[in-house]
Amino acid sequence: MNMKEWVQQVIKPAEIEKYLVNGKDFIDEKSIFGNLEKYRQPDKQQVRDILQKSLDIKLLSPEETAVLLNVEDPGLLEEMREAALQVKKKVYDNRIVFFAPLYCSNLCVNSCVYCGFRSDNCAEKRHVLTMEEVRRETEAMIDEGHKRLIAVYGEHPQSDADYIADSMATIYATKRVTPTGNGFNNIRRININAAPMSIENLRKLWRAGIGTYQVFQETYHPGRYAELHPANTIKGNFRWRLYAMHRAMDAGIDDVAIGALFGLYDWRFEVMGLVHHAHDLERQFGIGPHTISFPRMQPALGSFVSENSPYLVRDDAFRRLVTVLRLAVPYTGLIVTARERAELRREIINYGCTQTDASSKIGIGAYSEKKVQEENPDKVQFMLGDERSLDEVIRELAGDGYITSFCTAGYRCGRTGDKIMNLPSTPFSSKFMILLEKGVEGKFCKLNAVLTFREYLNDYASAETRRIGEQLIEKELQEIEGMSFFTDKKLLPTFLNYYKRIASGERDLYM
Repeated sequence: MNMKEWVQQVIKPAEIEKYLVNGKDFIDEKSIFGNLEKYRQPDKQQVRDILQKSLDIKLLSPEETAVLLNVEDPGLLEEMREAALQVKKKVYDNRIVFFAPLYCSNLCVNSCVYCGFRSDNCAEKRHVLTMEEVRRETEAMIDEGHKRLIAVYGEHPQSDADYIADSMATIYATKRVTPTGNGFNNIRRININAAPMSIENLRKLWRAGIGTYQVFQETYHPGRYAELHPANTIKGNFRWRLYAMHRAMDAGIDDVAIGALFGLYDWRFEVMGLVHHAHDLERQFGIGPHTISFPRMQPALGSFVSENSPYLVRDDAFRRLVTVLRLAVPYTGLIVTARERAELRREIINYGCTQTDASSKIGIGAYSEKKVQEENPDKVQFMLGDERSLDEVIRELAGDGYITSFCTAGYRCGRTGDKIMNLPSTPFSSKFMILLEKGVEGKFCKLNAVLTFREYLNDYASAETRRIGEQLIEKELQEIEGMSFFTDKKLLPTFLNYYKRIASGERDLYM
């Protein structure tokens, strides 16, 4: 099959139409703009009532989200930030989950005007990792301490679903002896950032053991989307991308991740688009997004738009949009990445983020070659703002009272999607989120965070990080031993047994 034939067979119109309502998708521009205009001068009591709903871990309506997006009063903004952090702590405690991206290919058939990977960018050097190169990259990531990664692929026949499945098998099969010589470490969770696919191809990834499937809509505004994505490309089809998560659900992948690239259009509209997306997933499947990402556009090689878009998001607006997302979809994880400067990322985590990356390298083959982005500018999609090592970021956050987690237990124990509890679906309260709403899943995650943090401190931490980490982990142990939930559920003896065994050299024990 030649390139033209491959491109023509990717989009399946029937796998768009089945999700439409009366031929319409869930992005209603008139409604979104109408709500943003209607609530331009929000009432203080109305805002506080909405904050209480967030604290009850309930998905906000688009109208309620519009109210929060219009808040300008400094005092109310501070109340929103405080509520956002309370929501995060209620659902996820003081954990920060770490991962790193593994870029497997930069060949792409699309021509997105803001992206370094676009097909007409002659300055980009193209490469698809061989399975041996995938193995070497994975080894380098494990040797730094990583146990979770997100594998990233361009849209191209050389990096199709079969290639992705093969690379996943290679990653999962890669093991490294621990620095102490006790047992081995490996990647326990592979999330995938790849192009929208058919249900048939998504089932291949499900069978290969995919973790979370991530697709960013880029921009939810159809007109702006058309300006940035040429109509004669696969990505030019707005609705094919819009319903990528719906197809993933139908394929059996119940952990999906949505996001927008902030800077392509007005940030308030994008936040509204994300909330509408969460609502439609809950409406059709009873399961909301596992995570939401909000990357800001960064400079990309050969892209004028990436540095000159009229919609670039300033730091103050960035703080506000993260706060509103935390409140609007309170059950979901929020991901802040190394795109951001170190000092801003540290601040944004206090607005309710739950996941971040570190020691990230986005050049093709950059981990095993130990190249920073300045040495590899013609193989990266965009430029990072924070290139610190995993150890440095963990040490900083531990000093701030955040415990690092590499936990993958929930996924391997089946606590995902609508399998997390056998409860009936209710409007805008998915089965997947029941344990999150009640704070139960967070308690299991707290135990597993301590276990995986213990592993990291034993195997990879520098002396200073170990010193700070030991102080934090002792505090966590005291807190766990004092919580009635763990004693009532008779979880404490098993946890303490696992902790002692990990401290003695065993690995990958989880609750």
